[in-house]
Amino acid sequence: MRLKVARSSKSTRLYAIKSTYDPKTKKTSSKIAAKLGTAEEAMEREGLDYDGAIAWARAEIARMTEKEAFDAAAVTIRLRPAKRMEKGARRRANAGYLFPAKVLSELGLRDMCGRIAEGQGFDFDLGEIAEHLATGSMLAPSSKLATFKWCQKLIEPPAFAEHQVYRALSVLAKHSDAIQAGLYKSSSKLRRRRTGVLYYDCANYFFEIGCADEDGDRRYGVSKEHRPSPIVQMGLFVDADGVPLAFRIAPGNASEQTTLKPLERTIMEEFGESRFVACTDAGLSSKDNRLFSTEGGRAFVTAQSIKKMKTELREWALDPAGWRLSGSDAVYDLREAGEVETWERVLHKEKRAKDDEGFERRCVATFSFKRMEYRASMCERQAERAAAKAAKGAKAAERRSPNDPARLLCVEHVTAEGELADRAVASLDESKVAEEARCDGLSCIATSLEDDPADVIAVNKRRWRIEECFRTMKAELKARPACLSRADGIRGHFLTCFVALLVYRLMDERLGHKFTCGELLSTLRGMDVLELSGEGWVPAYARDDVADALHDAFGFRTDYEIVTNRQMGKVLTAAHSAKVRSTKR
Repeated sequence: MRLKVARSSKSTRLYAIKSTYDPKTKKTSSKIAAKLGTAEEAMEREGLDYDGAIAWARAEIARMTEKEAFDAAAVTIRLRPAKRMEKGARRRANAGYLFPAKVLSELGLRDMCGRIAEGQGFDFDLGEIAEHLATGSMLAPSSKLATFKWCQKLIEPPAFAEHQVYRALSVLAKHSDAIQAGLYKSSSKLRRRRTGVLYYDCANYFFEIGCADEDGDRRYGVSKEHRPSPIVQMGLFVDADGVPLAFRIAPGNASEQTTLKPLERTIMEEFGESRFVACTDAGLSSKDNRLFSTEGGRAFVTAQSIKKMKTELREWALDPAGWRLSGSDAVYDLREAGEVETWERVLHKEKRAKDDEGFERRCVATFSFKRMEYRASMCERQAERAAAKAAKGAKAAERRSPNDPARLLCVEHVTAEGELADRAVASLDESKVAEEARCDGLSCIATSLEDDPADVIAVNKRRWRIEECFRTMKAELKARPACLSRADGIRGHFLTCFVALLVYRLMDERLGHKFTCGELLSTLRGMDVLELSGEGWVPAYARDDVADALHDAFGFRTDYEIVTNRQMGKVLTAAHSAKVRSTKR
């Protein structure tokens, strides 16, 4: 390329001209490769005189020529079929870890761990281990030994040893609350954390080890998967967008209702959040929790079981009269309301109620014809399953969970004539089926808020976000079964799972929620590259929409035909840079 100077009475324009030769026509042609602006603009911008501006333009063109030559250069590799590869030489490495590593660098996890390690005299880099454990929880979820072995397959194998991983887990567990608070503050720089409404739930995680602890967290409790293994419980708060905020581990035999208050206190004390609405499901809706959640200007929104309401309140919720639609003064009777008109909408009514000790709450009942149809079909299938259980005998009618189809059965020990029978007979109880059908399409919310019912319903409706977080941890991040036995190791393990979940949610937002968790993690896990000694790295993965979106969002690329060692150095520098690529809204 060469410089062309076009002078006029008003300015002197600078162009980069590229000459090309066509071997077919044997002709040379020229075209403008880039417009460099005017000499006057360059003089003002760079603080140069006219000759300096011309020299600046020539330097820019020389840089462009060099870059073009570099991009067009081909790499030739000479391989000999008679030469055996070196024993133990690594040829394949994973590059997908660089994307979560970038988010961890922006969050400043290594700096947090560095401050914790100050003066401790550790013989390992706590921050390096924490980052690799969190990344491993995303891309290679397994035991800590398997994660350590996976780390050796990265472009940058870590320097720590296997035994140091377990020592680091103990340190991370000890400072778990401080790390969570630090991640919250640093994540607020990446995006706006909507903490006006916080969603809380509790899930349990089982262990491969078949014995419980005498004084630890690993205890025998009510497993939601009906497993006979010891479990621990994990209470989790997420913000209004489903981004994890804080967690805490509790013993497996503890009531999940007792896990809410300690974590809520932590959020107020460590996170500096003192006014928020705590939204939970019915299982966490104890009176003690509701009272605590109304202190200091806070509030609660919680689902409420219609079946467990007091008779007067239950009959009010089941009454087909008195229903309304948001934005309308009309009052509907469900026996007369047109399904076509209200099919996609949710009707509601509200009532104030007090318990025996005078604690007042606002009850908002909701009804949906669409949900009623869904629940009716579910109940019909459960009745069929219950009838199949009854055909197997009375023993099959034993209930194993609150939602077991056996709840719809009755067991009779007498004959039709009233005589005592030696054999129990199970049958479908039509009255129980009819009673459950009364609740189809109905739900109820208890709250201390005075907002419009539609806003309360909208808050409760978003509880699916925390359910999604638990599904991601269990299904994709493989947080269970846990393969650790020491209490501090267990807590450290769940901290790394929490950090991995946070990183995934931030990556998902940066990608615009275009891909499922499985699609994103599968792409990252498969982004392997082959090393060509002395030359660079060749991608060994298929370029797809997920890979393109990752490279565009994070600002570095590994999808060239060959990534030279020089280019890879720049990629690694970018991936470990704490410079924030903001997605703040």
